This record gives sequence, C-alpha cells and structure tokens, in this order.
Amino acid sequence: MPNAQAVQYDSIEKYRRFANKAQIADVMAKMTGGNVDLVSYDEVAQRIKTRQQIEMGTRTVPLNQIVGSVGRYRDFTRTFLPRAGINAERWARIDAAMHSLEGFPPIELYKVGEVYFVRDGNHRVSVARANGLTHIEAYVTDIPTDIPLTLEDFERDQWIIKVERAEFLRETGLDELRPDNNVELTEPGRYQILLRHIQVHQYLRNIDLENAGIAHRLSWDEGVASWYDNIYLPVVEAIR
Repeated sequence: MPNAQAVQYDSIEKYRRFANKAQIADVMAKMTGGNVDLVSYDEVAQRIKTRQQIEMGTRTVPLNQIVGSVGRYRDFTRTFLPRAGINAERWARIDAAMHSLEGFPPIELYKVGEVYFVRDGNHRVSVARANGLTHIEAYVTDIPTDIPLTLEDFERDQWIIKVERAEFLRETGLDELRPDNNVELTEPGRYQILLRHIQVHQYLRNIDLENAGIAHRLSWDEGVASWYDNIYLPVVEAIR
C-alpha cells in the first residue's frame, strides 16, 4: 500500500495536469468565443424568481448534470477543471481522501429543473470528475420552477432565452390571449425589446383613439392582442 506522502505527491501531480487542462480550455474559449464557465446559481435564482425550497434528502446525482455553483462559479471550468486560483494542496488532500477508507461526505446541491448547482462541495465535484466518476452522493434541495430547464439548455447557454420567454409570456399573457402564438426568439434580451414594442403600440393606439374622438382605451390585454395581430404576425408572414 502506498504511503501517505506518495499518495499526496500523486494527487498534487494530478491537480497540475487538470489545472493545465483548465488553462487550455480557457484559451480555446477565448479563441473561439465559447463559454467554459460554470453558471452562477445566483443569476439563475434571480431570473426564475422563486424563493420556495423543498428538501429532498440524500441522492445519487449524475456529475454531468451539475452545471454551476452558488459562489465559486469562476474557480472551475464548466467541467469542474480547477483554475489557477484553486489551492493545490486542498484539492490534493480531497483527492487522497477519496482513495482512502475515509472518503468524503455528501456534497450539497440546489436542483433547478433537470440541473444542479453546488452549494457546498465544489472541490469534491472537481476531484470526482478528475477520477472518472459519473455520479456523486449529494444532499439535494429542490428549487421549484414552472420553466422546463434542461441540461441541453445550459450546455448551449439557452437557459437565459427560455427564462426570458417565460417572463415575457407572464407579463403579456400572450399564451392565454393567443394560445397558438409562435413568438420564439434566439438571442438574450430580445423579449424585453418586444415588451417595449407592445407598450409603445398600446400607447400610440390609444392616442389614435383619442384623436378620433373615441372614448374607449385599449387595456393591456387588448394592446397585447392588437400588437400580435397587427404588428407581429404581418412582419412574420412578410419574412416567410
């Protein structure tokens, strides 16, 4: 059986290999315009606007479904490769513990849709992935949301667009006013622009009604429906 010093040395060398991989991943991301950062849980929580939490107990979680972290999302890459700021000795100690009878306790995760965010245990996730594990024991807290967020959404950074669309539909009620609507945008921030277009459309239509001597004023729902029928659909049809 290897002695503790040899195990620690091997773990340090392993850390260096994976830290080098992190540097290469970051360089490639800069060259290609890609994104290899973990997702910030705080940003997701702010966007989905939910405060409810449901304790789910200890579960075995697929490591590839852990996409972000509560506070240390810049310390590791999206695949939890350790970046330069990570303490090598701490990482190595955890690696050595994983190969000993000691092991390590369950990590703590938030679950949002199909994906997870590390509340406590970033180093343990990094070490587990470095050692080729596919699952990890975790104490899971579910953060309920009616937005169907999937792993694929986070792999392609589409989750922001999906959340913005859900917020747009909540604010406009378009799904109820026009259940067959086909409003699907592909860039972040575009739904807020559409919302401002609707506000301007309602305002201008009401000015037209006032100038025409008509007492009726469009309600918000009427303004949304008018914008969809008279502005959005004609533009979409013209493009087609």
